[in-house]
Amino acid sequence: MASESVSVGAGGGAGAVSEQRLRRDIGFVGLMFTSVGSIIGSGWLFGALGATTIAGPAAIISWIMGGAAMVLLALVHAELGGMFPVAGGSARFPHYAFGSLAGFAGGWFAFLGAVTTAPIEVEAALQYATGWLGISLTHTSGGQTVLTAAGYVVATVLMLLFCFINILGVRWLSETNKIAVWWKIFVPILTVVVLTITAFTPSNFTADAGSQSGFMPFGWKGVFTAIASGGVIFSYLGFEQAIQLGGESKNPRRNIPLAVIGSMILGVLLYIALQLAFVGALAPQDLTHGWDQIAFGGKGATFGPFAGLATALGLSWLAVILYIDAVISPGGTGLLYVGTGARLQFAFGRNHYFPKIFAHLSNRGVPIWSILFAFGCGMIVFLPFPGWQKLVGFVTSATVLAYATAPLAFGALRRQDPGRDRPYRLAGGAFLAPVAFIVANEVILFSGWTVVYKLILAILLGFGLMALNVRFSKPENRPRLDQRHAIWIAPYMIGIAVVSYLSSFDTDAKGGPFGVLIGPTNTLTFGWDVLAMAVVSLGVYLLAMRQRLPEDRVQTYIEEVTAEAEEEEREVVTAAG
Repeated sequence: MASESVSVGAGGGAGAVSEQRLRRDIGFVGLMFTSVGSIIGSGWLFGALGATTIAGPAAIISWIMGGAAMVLLALVHAELGGMFPVAGGSARFPHYAFGSLAGFAGGWFAFLGAVTTAPIEVEAALQYATGWLGISLTHTSGGQTVLTAAGYVVATVLMLLFCFINILGVRWLSETNKIAVWWKIFVPILTVVVLTITAFTPSNFTADAGSQSGFMPFGWKGVFTAIASGGVIFSYLGFEQAIQLGGESKNPRRNIPLAVIGSMILGVLLYIALQLAFVGALAPQDLTHGWDQIAFGGKGATFGPFAGLATALGLSWLAVILYIDAVISPGGTGLLYVGTGARLQFAFGRNHYFPKIFAHLSNRGVPIWSILFAFGCGMIVFLPFPGWQKLVGFVTSATVLAYATAPLAFGALRRQDPGRDRPYRLAGGAFLAPVAFIVANEVILFSGWTVVYKLILAILLGFGLMALNVRFSKPENRPRLDQRHAIWIAPYMIGIAVVSYLSSFDTDAKGGPFGVLIGPTNTLTFGWDVLAMAVVSLGVYLLAMRQRLPEDRVQTYIEEVTAEAEEEEREVVTAAG
């Protein structure tokens, strides 16, 4: 059962409040596998093909650059996660540095990514299951893959199952995930080894494909576009899951940095190997019409390019394994995102951004109402909106936007609380923090205006929900918003919107909010738009550093989480003894 102990309230004062606690039941392997299981999802099944059709053989550069960007962001998160091992860390790091309004912004960005990822992965699993089982769970409508009535029922059952496992407790979540992750690591490695031994053709990397030739047929713009729109960053997402569950880990100050960094390095190496194996295994006839026209029919169209390659090479046994994995990998990732999205809602409740009921814990020490809320949001995403492939850009941008708030908090806390013990300390952090912030915003730029404007509308919706909670909650339950220290959010959102609207990225997909501001306009041609985003990002970073909270306020907020974490550590030691 969850224990009861003295708690420190969100307002900063300590009181003898009996409160149920999250249980620290996850060890290092379980915590690392939480991140690994999130990184290896549906992305590995289609990411290599998606990146190749946009960048050609140079997609390998996209994976290397995207991996470097994500490792940099992971290193920033590792220092913060080790310092503050609490549930829903993405919602709390900016809270300590800039106050409640900025904290809510960071948490809402992360929640948008998490709450859409779970149902998207479930939809992916059902799409693959349609081809595997021969049951009509999905169909094509207007060129988009959507669920049938039977598919919606099965999706609901799967989401309920994921909720049930999460409600049983974090140990059940961790142990169930371990089983899935061993499989999810084994199958991609097996695929790389078999394809490399069976049909690796080095000349494919410089081959003529229709009218396209050379290693980089689409230039550097193709390389950059593939990072966001080709599924590269989408595939890498998930390292932060160890941080979201940090409040439920044994020895979190050691385990969180190791889990974050270790999972990201493993993911980068695996995805680069998959891209090399994919391009090397393509047959000459696959390249007849050009790199951007590579497609697979039959089972390959249903289960992804690697299944198509295995079938074409006569490796039927490998194809069967890939058919099975096409359901397990997305399903396992969906299980994790139901849990981690709920932890963000739990943090919202703890910080009084949303009603306090979201911070309520069951007798198993899990945020049950937050889990049920995540389930409800998932049901909305399942409605006949564009298929999961088309939502890759949105999920990528929302999650990377959440990642971007970490370098801001990192830079501010290095100034506000320099003497605090850091189990992992990032060397050169003063330089790398603004670089990480710029890199994250460039990834958002690469997604294109049609993704960015939808993301900004979703952000405005979140602030509206918070405003309603503040308006109708009791005065003692309202957070101190610290608006003066979050002014940088407005120029940040405006800057991203303006540069994206004027940019050259994804000019084929025109669109705008409510039929106005149709873009992108290509006013800022390729190169200039990248530079403009870098300048805007650096300006926002410097503004945020100037607007950070005073040190005494920071210490008040930090004391709350420190008391929470230390009390839970004592409970673990007492239980172990």
